Amino acid sequence: MGRLIVVSNRVQAPKDASDSSVGGLAMALAAALRAYDGFWFGWSGETTEEFDGQMNVEERGGVTIKTIPLEAQDVDEYYNGYANKTLWPLFHHRIDLTAYERSYSHGYERTNKRFAEVLEPMLEPDDVVWIHDYHLIPLASYLRKLGVRNRIGFFLHTPWPARQLLVTLPHHGQMVRAMGAYDLIGFHTEEWRGLFCDYLIEQAQGKRLDSDTVAASGEIYRTGVFPIGIDVEGFVEGSHSELAMRTLKRMNKSGDGRSMMVGVDRLDYSKGIEERLSGFEQFLTDHEEWRKRVFLLQVTPLSRDTVDSYQDIRERLEGLAGRVNGQFADMDWQPIRYLNRTYRRDQLAGIYRASRVGLVTALRDGMNLVAKEYVAAQNPDDPGVLILSRFTGAAEQMTAALLVNPYAREELADAIYRALEMPLEERIERWQSLMDVVRHTDIAIWRDTFVSELQATAVTPPRFAASVH
Repeated sequence: MGRLIVVSNRVQAPKDASDSSVGGLAMALAAALRAYDGFWFGWSGETTEEFDGQMNVEERGGVTIKTIPLEAQDVDEYYNGYANKTLWPLFHHRIDLTAYERSYSHGYERTNKRFAEVLEPMLEPDDVVWIHDYHLIPLASYLRKLGVRNRIGFFLHTPWPARQLLVTLPHHGQMVRAMGAYDLIGFHTEEWRGLFCDYLIEQAQGKRLDSDTVAASGEIYRTGVFPIGIDVEGFVEGSHSELAMRTLKRMNKSGDGRSMMVGVDRLDYSKGIEERLSGFEQFLTDHEEWRKRVFLLQVTPLSRDTVDSYQDIRERLEGLAGRVNGQFADMDWQPIRYLNRTYRRDQLAGIYRASRVGLVTALRDGMNLVAKEYVAAQNPDDPGVLILSRFTGAAEQMTAALLVNPYAREELADAIYRALEMPLEERIERWQSLMDVVRHTDIAIWRDTFVSELQATAVTPPRFAASVH
């Protein structure tokens, strides 16, 4: 194949494999680009008074990145608006938080068109283009309009919404039709792919051609399931680094013999952090014998703090943590340690390894790589227990975790008790099963499987695909 061209909204290539200042998507894409020639293209995160397509090129962590600034209006309408206030809550089944503003959709379309106009001159005939996530759903349709014949794949890192909710989105039909410009559309789980195909068949009167392909609205949609993973060997190696070991010792010392539970989540209403704290509160209420013997370390880096719903959840979480601590804390014990900061990936590995229980309680999640990182960081001779929401993509694979309904406070409290009381033999057996899953869904497998299937597709015939409107 030619070069691999990765396109995403933000380009945040890590400086090294232990840099946790970027999210799981950034780590995954950087790992992919280190294995192939090419570059990573997207928004720089900066603004400019007037968009002119001026590009910045740099090398970071072995990855060539090419970025462009956006106008302030683009950021407001495309990113803060349509991406974060419309698509993100809708795709996570939170239509109560979804904002449908015409200016947002116009900004989304305009910005995707600008991405296409800058990217198209840089493409060579044999390049394979891999576009990521809900920010850039119509990008391929604009590239096709410019005459691009390259193979173009799309991967969605979030869930896909149920048809009954997606139809609340104005111009939903045009958005889905624009996805026909892709040669391959990837999802984390069979559930998300099934919901997408359900829309095509039931809403767009499509016809299933085979298990992977649906014809609808004059387009052919080829889909696949590609569960994303982590750089297993790199993460395991990082968990044995000097910093990870120092962090492990520091946490053990600060715990003073108490069992630690850990949650690590970006501040977001989809992560189920409120439900987690409420479940822990219920556990402390139900099991007085465990008070002063356990604490929850909740690491929650701030994100999207210009969006009202994120400001609201921050206030609620701080209030809930304060309430639980006020109710149960003593002079020498605080049940919840709530931190709004980021840590290096090897520091997180040390924190994971020190914890008796890992809590991943998302209300709806595309995959959730924290669950896989938690497992990879454990001591094989004395592993912790993973409590995992049934509504994460990871739950489809990681069935040896304690699967819970995070909406059910008492069910979560029961799972915490079971995890803390679990005998060593069962903990080891569950961990071994989970670690097998983590290894067999490694980031390299995800990368190679998607790219090879995209390469195997027929070249898209020349046509003008639909745009958002």
